[in-house]
Amino acid sequence: MDPAGGFDLELLGSWADSHTHRVQLALKLKGLPFEYREEDSLRPSAAVLLHNPVYGSLPVLLHRGRALLHSVVILQYLDEAWPSGRLLLPSDPCDRAAVRFWSHFADDKLAPSVAAVFSSCPGDGRKAAVDQVHQNLKLLERELGGGGAFEGRRFFGGDEIGLLDVVLGCGSYWLAVFEEVMEVKLVDPEAFPRFHAWLRDFEEQREVKETIPPIDKLLEYATAVRQMMLGGTGADDDNVVAVN
Repeated sequence: MDPAGGFDLELLGSWADSHTHRVQLALKLKGLPFEYREEDSLRPSAAVLLHNPVYGSLPVLLHRGRALLHSVVILQYLDEAWPSGRLLLPSDPCDRAAVRFWSHFADDKLAPSVAAVFSSCPGDGRKAAVDQVHQNLKLLERELGGGGAFEGRRFFGGDEIGLLDVVLGCGSYWLAVFEEVMEVKLVDPEAFPRFHAWLRDFEEQREVKETIPPIDKLLEYATAVRQMMLGGTGADDDNVVAVN
């Protein structure tokens, strides 16, 4: 019997937060029922601060009242707590290490570079920010082919979506949003054919469509945040729009 029989899970998150989407998608992929509570990412509730006093950030997953924090940690916990059925991590230790490394890359390198584009001003600063995103995408493109760790795979997880797909995919949809809001080109199908094909395939999966908000809603939200930033309200774009 599974530790909790596949229930007693409550997720505290925000509708536009890509880290929340990671956990929502993972729960759906593993077929685990859960309750969802919408939170304000800029104004943590008493419940969020109680369970995550260190960062006061989302998402927070409660498993029978015990708090689990940080989206990637939560995804790994789900595999460990429910080892039967759909698994997000590969069985091979070397493959697991690669997934963990590139998940860290997504949060440590790719996400900050995309956020820098969103907060940039026209001119050399924006060009430099876009160039950095392209450099990071080149690294992922290489890993999907040419002897990379994920060469020849439909998804990073193989034939099915795995943990790295969840981490990278829940956030990569912001690339298209930022392209329109910032009037830049981030994902060129000719420059990054493997990454582009992977992203389109990822977005077509049923569980992904059920998780990611409509693009027009995300575009409206990002446009409002950008206008707020230009208005000098002091909003922190890394917190308002979580990318990856």
